[in-house]
Amino acid sequence: MFTAMRIAAAAGSFALLPAVLPALPAVAGHLRCDTFVHAQDSDLGIASCSNPTGRTWMFRAVVVCGRAPDVMGGWVTLPPGRHGESQGYCGGGSTTGVGAVGVDERPV
Repeated sequence: MFTAMRIAAAAGSFALLPAVLPALPAVAGHLRCDTFVHAQDSDLGIASCSNPTGRTWMFRAVVVCGRAPDVMGGWVTLPPGRHGESQGYCGGGSTTGVGAVGVDERPV
């Protein structure tokens, strides 16, 4: 009896799973991007992207800042064939510099 109830409960939770998960963001990887830390300032993360597609996209740098709070760069809108940069600065007294730089991209 308990086994049948556990199976039914498990089956019910799987049926609800798709409704509980958040919507997925737009498919990433449409822009061609390089990410790096500034050569003279280890607190500055940069995302440099170009748009090889036939559609306008926007992107921003996502900067991981060690012990300081992570930061996001400003949104940059890229029409087809254009290039742009977004920067994020790790500030505060407890920063250990940029640990990683990523890109958040979305269609316009």
